[in-house]
Amino acid sequence: MAALSPLSVALLVAVSVGLAAAILAWRERPEPGATWLAVLLVGQVWWATFLVFELEAATLPAKALWYDVQWVGVVAVPVGWLFFALAYTGYDRYVTPFTVAAVSIVPAATVAVAAAGDPGNLLATERVVRETAVGTFLEVVPGPLYYIIAGYTYLLGAVGSVPLLQLIRDDARPFRGQSAALLVGTAAPWAGSVAYITGAIPIAGLDPTPLVFVVSGVAYLLALSRFRLLTLAPAPRRRARQLVFEQLHDPVFVVGTEGLLVDLNESAAEAFGIDRREAIGKPASSTVPRYDAVRDLADGDDKPRAIPIVGRDGRRPYEATVRDVVDDHDRTSASVITFHDVGAYLGQQQRLSVLNRVFRHDVRTETNLIQGYAEQLCAESSDERAVSVIEESAGRILELSERTRTAGELFDPTQEYASSPLPDVVDEAVADAREIDSGARVEVGRVPEVTVSVVLRVVLENLCSNAIRHNDRASPWVEIDATVADAWVDVTVADDGPGIDPAEYDVLDRGAETPLRHGSGIGLWIVKWGVDHLGGRISFEEREPRGTLVTVSVPVERSGVPGTDR
Repeated sequence: MAALSPLSVALLVAVSVGLAAAILAWRERPEPGATWLAVLLVGQVWWATFLVFELEAATLPAKALWYDVQWVGVVAVPVGWLFFALAYTGYDRYVTPFTVAAVSIVPAATVAVAAAGDPGNLLATERVVRETAVGTFLEVVPGPLYYIIAGYTYLLGAVGSVPLLQLIRDDARPFRGQSAALLVGTAAPWAGSVAYITGAIPIAGLDPTPLVFVVSGVAYLLALSRFRLLTLAPAPRRRARQLVFEQLHDPVFVVGTEGLLVDLNESAAEAFGIDRREAIGKPASSTVPRYDAVRDLADGDDKPRAIPIVGRDGRRPYEATVRDVVDDHDRTSASVITFHDVGAYLGQQQRLSVLNRVFRHDVRTETNLIQGYAEQLCAESSDERAVSVIEESAGRILELSERTRTAGELFDPTQEYASSPLPDVVDEAVADAREIDSGARVEVGRVPEVTVSVVLRVVLENLCSNAIRHNDRASPWVEIDATVADAWVDVTVADDGPGIDPAEYDVLDRGAETPLRHGSGIGLWIVKWGVDHLGGRISFEEREPRGTLVTVSVPVERSGVPGTDR
């Protein structure tokens, strides 16, 4: 048995190293890029193995046969490299059956030409056996398809190297080491191929590319073992950061230096009813809510403050923050605008403040009255006025207790509220109001068939209750009407009472109570909180000759908007 040539021995070393690395990569499936790295390494092993067959073949036809077989491994290497790099670095959205098929068209055509015996001499215009001191190999004169596949290979290699080059400067040392080892592993075969095509090899006609697979195999083994390639891949980190941006509960906009919208997350699109595909590239002033006010916050020294914005779910206060995106040269390339919904927080603060005042002031006052008149009743048992005051005061305590309980239950963060037809909501509120005073005239005008949250019932019940309880007429009058426009419903509650004290408006507008000024009760606060909870708005008007007209505007539930599905 003839001894192997030195070239064959060197190639078998490359085969052994590459096969070991391929096995390690295959075992790491389904880690990002593991399968494609195995494809790359198997391609190298295939190429080097059948080059050994070519070197050891004795005749020209045999050498030509093994030369053509090598093309399977030759074209597999760049395809495996490209898709490994994309999957490994987190760009796996480009690794699809369609892109794989498209990228594989030129390699598949090359293999088909080689399998057909290279008709037309597309891969090699001339093939001769060349004997050298290191072995006997097939010397070929490249044909036009050879240069095409070579250029295509360099293109795929360059594209795959781009995301890896970005990791060279990564803050994480393992990723820097992985990227460096991988780039060395792919640069070595490139250098050998370029040297062969340019004729820089001392032995004319010798392609050293398979020989330097030893360098590639060692680099890949180093990346797999020392730098934990595949077991510690950057792909999940990239995906996780993208997921945080997309799934972040707060709406986020990215605005470029020219004032154009660069990106926005799903929360922003959902909260403000924006089509992401159409919005990107448009001026931020036409897409970012209250952009002028937000920009003033960024330019000024004022502390962050709530900005009322009307979104898909109605009007809500948002606290906006602006952060500049700065590159490595301290140049601002974009701004990130984040909107934080503070409506729940502000509402909670208001509710705590008012509930505290109710129990600390109003209940205490009523209790003192009861105690005082109770003492007087004991001393003068015939005083009917004292008994009447005690009864009225006890009734007010009971009413305060019930309304406070309603407020606590209504705004329980764990509570989920159902939807109901507006006529049913109005009927329930009217029924509750009529129980307060059987002599009250509670009328219902036109009420459209739309669906609203059941929270609106509490709002309407408190408006009707206030209108009846604080009316000085013997037979109070209240009327409820409603209209729908642009997926919003406006419900009006009119009465013929003495009107609402302007101090009540002032407290509600301020959104907070002070020790020297507070509302007379909790009813209007429940109305305000309910409207805020629904993302709506409320307005008060004086009626002539007397009375009040309260308009509550809230979004219609989507299932109740014609042409929409919930």
